[in-house]
Amino acid sequence: MTCYDRGDLGLLLLRLGAGATLAAHGAQKLFGWFGGGGIEGTGQFMESIGYAPGTASATAAGIAELGGGTLLALGLATPAAGAAAAGAMAGAAAVHAPNGFFNQSGGYEYAATLGLTAAGLAVTGPGRISLDHALGHAVNRGWMIPAAFAVTGAATALVVAARGRRLRQQREGEQEALFEE
Repeated sequence: MTCYDRGDLGLLLLRLGAGATLAAHGAQKLFGWFGGGGIEGTGQFMESIGYAPGTASATAAGIAELGGGTLLALGLATPAAGAAAAGAMAGAAAVHAPNGFFNQSGGYEYAATLGLTAAGLAVTGPGRISLDHALGHAVNRGWMIPAAFAVTGAATALVVAARGRRLRQQREGEQEALFEE
């Protein structure tokens, strides 16, 4: 009989809570579940906040959240799952950053909390109550942690930077239009 310690139970709770929340967000984006916009509505929203093309952005964010969240909850491929979810939340935090930290003001508090939780789980590992443990950690090796964060970090930085350029160009175009009037 296997006896689990408090750390294993704590990691299970964190994985289930954060993973299910992330997965639900992804399902909103991909399928329109739980009051979400689905690919079409989320794609239009993504386009309006500078993530273009909108449909591809919605798909990528939805897959990172639904896939990463589901894998985190299961404790499977934890480094990749946590890095993917953290990357998606970094993209969300970039949208909310101008509003400050706190969620009540539209800030990035919620996205940061989910992203840091996912990143922490990727680094710490899933614990013994996980599919990674049951499968002998075949997709949860130490080298996978920096590799997953390097790939996700680079992709996220490129996407967020491209969004920033689009928003600057849009503001400059609006200012030029004002001067022409």
